[in-house]
Amino acid sequence: MKSEFFKRTKIVATIGPAVDNEQAICELIKAGANVFRLNTSHGTMEDHRAKFKMIRKASDKLNTYSAIMVDLQGPKIRVGNLKSEIELKNGQKVVFEHKAEQDETDIIPVDYEGISKDVTKDSKILLDDGKIAATVDEVKDNKVFATITNGGILKSRKGLNIPGSTASLAAVTQKDVEYIKFAVDMGADYIALSFVRQKEDVLLAKKYINDYSANIPVIAKLEKPQAIENLKEIISVADCIMVARGDLGIELSPVEVPICQKLIIRECNKQKKPVIVATQMLESMICEPIPTRAEVSDVANAIIDGADAVMLSGETSVGKFATQAVQTMSKIARESESSVFYKFDKDFEMSEDMALTRQAVVFGADKMLKYVNAKAVLSFSHFGYSTRLMSKLKPSVPIILVSDLEETCRKMSLVWGVYPFFKKWGGVLDQDLLLRIDEFLINETGLKKGDYVVITASAPNLITGRTNFVRVHKIGT
Repeated sequence: MKSEFFKRTKIVATIGPAVDNEQAICELIKAGANVFRLNTSHGTMEDHRAKFKMIRKASDKLNTYSAIMVDLQGPKIRVGNLKSEIELKNGQKVVFEHKAEQDETDIIPVDYEGISKDVTKDSKILLDDGKIAATVDEVKDNKVFATITNGGILKSRKGLNIPGSTASLAAVTQKDVEYIKFAVDMGADYIALSFVRQKEDVLLAKKYINDYSANIPVIAKLEKPQAIENLKEIISVADCIMVARGDLGIELSPVEVPICQKLIIRECNKQKKPVIVATQMLESMICEPIPTRAEVSDVANAIIDGADAVMLSGETSVGKFATQAVQTMSKIARESESSVFYKFDKDFEMSEDMALTRQAVVFGADKMLKYVNAKAVLSFSHFGYSTRLMSKLKPSVPIILVSDLEETCRKMSLVWGVYPFFKKWGGVLDQDLLLRIDEFLINETGLKKGDYVVITASAPNLITGRTNFVRVHKIGT
């Protein structure tokens, strides 16, 4: 097998100032990055447009199918622009007010107009991922007067959380709508929706996407307590889930997050939806060339729990060791996947939401693998539905996807164990096509003559129909 088949867990890398040229992106792809995230909370639309084009060029240059995720800011409350960073000390009195930027030294500007409506006396306000805390003393004249209870250095544009608040911000903001159009116009592969609280939030985002005559999959980011309460129904309507542990660990107690993570991964696998684990996975590598042992264990445990992908944020967007961070995550993935603990329940429950024929074919293919000691699954698919379903069975061999749609190849770069190839192959599976398949498998995947593969496809047209047959094929015979 070629080396790229050794890592089945996918890696999402966030793009930022640390990765600002095509060559740097190429290095991340070579290191093992499969998906690139554009964080719209930072930078301008023109910045993201330039990065988007850079990623596509780098991917084309290396003949890969890197996916691009446009991550919407959502109803995220942030500190406005400060004159300079502020050192906040315990016991210090401060005032929060809706402003774009600081005009008085004792005022902390906030970009959320409803800040004074969503807090009351004794409410907690957390800043910069909970590093700084304040308690509300009084709300008066649209200003929030508070006392710092846990000090620190506050910088511009840091996040602000009000635990327990059901902030009156819209699920999809005007800025989000603008970036949805941007994502559609640019041909993004995924759109990530922040601060999802209920399934209606996901459906609203999908409506906006459909209004632009597009069908981009929506990743629901779970970072609010309400999302955990509505977990099953959110997963049922989302195309993918992200365990966004940063804000989740602020809104909940940090000690609750590991169990929530496991519950989310388990439910996603049960509902056959891809799941990404994110935030602070290799945080120390923003400044250091090697991770802490605890970080390595964190990544490994997410993989062993059954995550489809793990994500790097600041490590690649602003870190000094972006390429090393991706390389490290790749090594952890390979090591974890070879562990005796990397085993999954093969119980397969038929879903009423999916074609029964497709499910039966995929389940049968998984059973066939061990009987013939197959080296790979060869999945022919137009949109990738059956391939994604096969992924959720976590087979012990690579899933080689052949699709006649490049966008399907890119989307499947996020899905566990899938290695996409774009081929304009049509027609029936006759002897001539089998010869082309053998040539492809030997020359492009590293499989050898005499190896067995299990093929899933459609008939009479190999790719464009609904998956309805499975067969065992011995390469070169």
